[in-house]
Amino acid sequence: MTNESRLTIGIYGIQDITNSGIPTISHDHGICVMQKGKILFNLQLERLNRKKHSDAMPQLLYNLLKEKKLLTKACDFVFVDNILGRSFINDIGNIRFEAPLQKKLQEKIEDGRLWLLDNMESAYALNHELAHIGSCLPFFGTFKENSLLIHFDGGASQSNFSTWHFKNGELKNLQYDWRLKKLSSLFNANALTFSMVKAKPHDLNSVPGKFMGFASFGKYNSTIENWLVEHKYFENIGGSKKFFFEAVNSKFGVELNEFDQKNQLIQDIAATIHHIFVRDTLKEIETLQKQTNTEYLYYSGGSALNIVLNTKIIESKIFKDVFITPCCNDSGLAIGAASFFEWEKHGSITKTNPFLNNWSIEQYKTKYSINTIKEVSDLLIDGKVIGVCNGFGEIGPRALGNRSIISLASSKKLAKKVSMAHKKREWYRPVAPIMLEKNSKYFTGCDKIHHLSKYMLLDFNILNSKIEELEGAVHIDDTARIQTIFNRSDNPFMYDLLEFIDKKHDIKALINTSFNVRGEPIVHTIEDARKSAENMKLDAVVLNGELKILS
Repeated sequence: MTNESRLTIGIYGIQDITNSGIPTISHDHGICVMQKGKILFNLQLERLNRKKHSDAMPQLLYNLLKEKKLLTKACDFVFVDNILGRSFINDIGNIRFEAPLQKKLQEKIEDGRLWLLDNMESAYALNHELAHIGSCLPFFGTFKENSLLIHFDGGASQSNFSTWHFKNGELKNLQYDWRLKKLSSLFNANALTFSMVKAKPHDLNSVPGKFMGFASFGKYNSTIENWLVEHKYFENIGGSKKFFFEAVNSKFGVELNEFDQKNQLIQDIAATIHHIFVRDTLKEIETLQKQTNTEYLYYSGGSALNIVLNTKIIESKIFKDVFITPCCNDSGLAIGAASFFEWEKHGSITKTNPFLNNWSIEQYKTKYSINTIKEVSDLLIDGKVIGVCNGFGEIGPRALGNRSIISLASSKKLAKKVSMAHKKREWYRPVAPIMLEKNSKYFTGCDKIHHLSKYMLLDFNILNSKIEELEGAVHIDDTARIQTIFNRSDNPFMYDLLEFIDKKHDIKALINTSFNVRGEPIVHTIEDARKSAENMKLDAVVLNGELKILS
């Protein structure tokens, strides 16, 4: 393919359909730089330019590459396409890329053409589908023999659902189509769903997470399902909601003139929609496993953020193991492209932790003493809310301990304060707990905790006898999206803090929610963290291991 020592630069940054500043179809742009199978630099663009789900790569790519002195180095550029096309041009026209148009979805890296500062360079393209698949490689290594690989999102290049088989060391496409678009659209393109969570069109990238939280307050109802199917899920009520309210009154005898989120029927409608998504997707995956007789599943795409479905897949036990990347949405496409290229080049990828967002903060290191751990513990016991900004940021949409807000998990009042007062989030959105492996077993009664809990990708039933102890982080349905710290090497600071607060105070879990206010990206630099902590009125902040008291 190419010189094995050359840098590989994965880029996702296709121009969006407008320049409105509100990311729509093309969003979560990023860059990943790798060499010899190892990630050197990674950037989720939103973290650096402070624009949620940023689509500004055409405006910023030149300066970003110049900053890292990558414009003059011998590099292999790999561009990711999407449904909008297969070409890229930056705003000043000195970086231009074209990929060949293909009638069929390709199963490997493709040759492309790059004009870099008006010089023709070798470059490559990878379809959106395979970039999602490739994002699993840095976290789990080479795909296991006889594996089913699935990408499922709102829309890639030629599908929203693609399946692949890895066998005898080769990756083969099984199918790619839009059959399940009807399911993913329930989250990202349905007027009724948007209305129930009171979202505006520009909120589309945040709706799935919000809707999953809201749906937990309701119950599935088969009568509601039949009614929804009859009315095509009210997908056309974007202009006027009158038809929906009339249909509700006619079928259920309930008079509504607004989407009252505390109304049980509205909650049950949401729960029914969510149930349909989980049930029908699981059925599709079960069918595919039977057809292929595969032993392992690698799952990616934005739909893989649904913790209820992920848990159902694990519980079905149809696979020996399941692997889901922590950056399964579009934030992982640059990583996926670079990793897939490096995998083809070297045959292996160096496994890594999720703390990869290091662009412009490569010098960050976390240094702390046992006294710092004690001081943080004392503040938490006193009911304080603390921001943490240590080392490199985690990739993906969920904070995993390095860009987190933490507090005690035993108080609903405190959890509500963290979520609604500090973060300005909606009332129905839960917060998650972080704990050591032994305490994940303690709260769930499980003999073994699945490794995907490391990335906050699963839902756990909490033992009735333990709910009060964890009530601030337990959902309305008595479940919790636990993040488990399995080993000290996963996150030394969080491990030491959790170990100390457990031994010293018998506190077995903390709330862990992302360090950002609603509508803003997770903090990146210590300057971001300090500013956000002050604006959010947090009590203290830990900056690369150093505790700062704010109030």
